[in-house]
Amino acid sequence: MKIGIPKEIKQGESRVGMTPAGVAELINHGHQVSVQHTAGEGSGFADDDYTKVGATILPTIEDVYAWADMIVKVKEPIEPEYPLIKKDQLLFTYFHFASDRPLTDAMLKSGAVCLAYETVQTADHRLPLLVPMSEVAGRMAALNGAFYLQKTKGGNGKLIGGVPGVKPTRVLVLGGGTVGEAAARMAAGMGAEVTIADISLPRLRELDLQTPVNVHTLYSSVHNIKAELPTTDIVIGSVLVPGDKTPHLINRDMLHLLKPGSVLVDVAIDQGGCFETSHPTTHADPVYTVDGILHYCVANIPGAVPNTSTIALTNATLRYAVELADKGWRKACKDDEALQKGLNIVQGKVTFKAVADVWGLPYEPVSL
Repeated sequence: MKIGIPKEIKQGESRVGMTPAGVAELINHGHQVSVQHTAGEGSGFADDDYTKVGATILPTIEDVYAWADMIVKVKEPIEPEYPLIKKDQLLFTYFHFASDRPLTDAMLKSGAVCLAYETVQTADHRLPLLVPMSEVAGRMAALNGAFYLQKTKGGNGKLIGGVPGVKPTRVLVLGGGTVGEAAARMAAGMGAEVTIADISLPRLRELDLQTPVNVHTLYSSVHNIKAELPTTDIVIGSVLVPGDKTPHLINRDMLHLLKPGSVLVDVAIDQGGCFETSHPTTHADPVYTVDGILHYCVANIPGAVPNTSTIALTNATLRYAVELADKGWRKACKDDEALQKGLNIVQGKVTFKAVADVWGLPYEPVSL
């Protein structure tokens, strides 16, 4: 199979779809790989690193899309890429269709096969291609929340861990999944007093046993969240409904419960966001203020640490990329139910129910 790795063109995105080590593995399986010129530079990988393992370097993004049967990338295609995508071409990347109607319409029109990292799901309900970026995003969420608490950044002027004689800040994490646990551990490691809220009692029991002593668990309800907000300095939103739009857990009317200069970090912004007042921001302009409350809503948080993120992502995606290349997408998805759940749009049809429901589109179950 001919596999293309284009350069990411979303603002502030320096990750690349695959490391040279991953490319080498695909080539060892007998496939051809072409990488766009300088695609890996932002992650610390030069063109020579790819050519040394047998890849070809193509000069432009147009060349990569025109040549490849399968595109492996990181972020969803953006508008300049829409006309480059060919009918029946396989795109293997993050999509987050439930929060982006123009993207959904463009991919339906393209006739491509869109296999989304974020909905590949194993029998035990794990999301193996979301986990590595969730681990990065959770850690970064705590770091960014602490950074924007600085008065010079618009925050309330508190040091996250306090000092002897001064209480640490209080952090509320909404959602006890991979992002939430990573955020809670990082915030706790910096000395904060952390509360992590979830609706799953079994998950709360796990977190209670496995997290540091300065992490406390709370059943997530509107009443309990409201009760926490007056004493909270940072709220990290990390709720995920696979492939679906994220519910708003904090609406605008609840912002007055927070102290001015508190920080909301919305890690779920890719899927619509946990907060009613959230809208996507970029690394170039990451924060804005609503009713005295800072909002950090960068849609590609792991892009700030592209070397770590690219390696972690390739570690997770490579086995699936090899399956797709070796067998073709139909047989690979037939043989692997987890991979089949990644099929969101196939040749002009919505094949993931949550996406169809969000946009009121016809849903057609995958038939292989």
